[in-house]
Amino acid sequence: MARDARWDALLELVGRHGRVEVEEAAAELAVSPATIRRDLDQLAEQHLLTRTRGGAVAHGVSYELALRYKTGRHAPEKQAIGRAVSGLVAVGEVVGLTGGTTVTEVARALAVRPDIVGETAVAGGAPTLTVVTNALNIASELAIRPQIKMVVTGGVARPQSYELTGPLAVGVMNEITLDVAVLGVNAIDIERGAYVHHEGEASVNRLLAERAQRVVVAADSSKIGKRAFARVCDLGLVDVLVTDSHVTAEARDRFGEAGVQVITV
Repeated sequence: MARDARWDALLELVGRHGRVEVEEAAAELAVSPATIRRDLDQLAEQHLLTRTRGGAVAHGVSYELALRYKTGRHAPEKQAIGRAVSGLVAVGEVVGLTGGTTVTEVARALAVRPDIVGETAVAGGAPTLTVVTNALNIASELAIRPQIKMVVTGGVARPQSYELTGPLAVGVMNEITLDVAVLGVNAIDIERGAYVHHEGEASVNRLLAERAQRVVVAADSSKIGKRAFARVCDLGLVDVLVTDSHVTAEARDRFGEAGVQVITV
């Protein structure tokens, strides 16, 4: 197993159980205990976990995997969701994108659409799409596309998600309107709506949704039926949920009854 894959697996174990033991991790990943100890030491140096005698524990009270180590989780599903959401965006629209790994895949799908970045689009001169985001990683990927007008909110960056939050981000959001907002969430509950882990991100994401004519939630099925700390919005504000085919028929029907169109990929 490659190092990056081991690190992702170790962080997944810590995120799921709050701790990991060297011997158990070595057996599960089929590598030597020495390799696991070295991996844990290196992850601890990056402040992604805290080393203990015989293992490691979650770093801090509210542990989150850093974004760059979340990308491998449900990757095929997220890429398929990204392509599907991209197809819901029309050329010339103003699109709001939150942060998160699934929405990053939406941005990447938009960045390779021929009608947005192809030769015909380039010849037109004017931007084929305007993207507003508070996610630094998404902005850096799209800023190199001259056909896409890239608007970045201000704010204070969160290292866990690369998202900008706070009054500066809110100030920009209050001055714009969007055709469509694409929300990445940590949980979406049929009864209570969409949630993320951090209250600052929830505030900006809520504004993004409120400023849009259409709201699309992009979330793999592992997020459905779950709850997180900070509420973004109720389902009344959501028009479309794009998820993977592992969503249950019951959940799909209940979202439909709540007025949310469910697209599965």
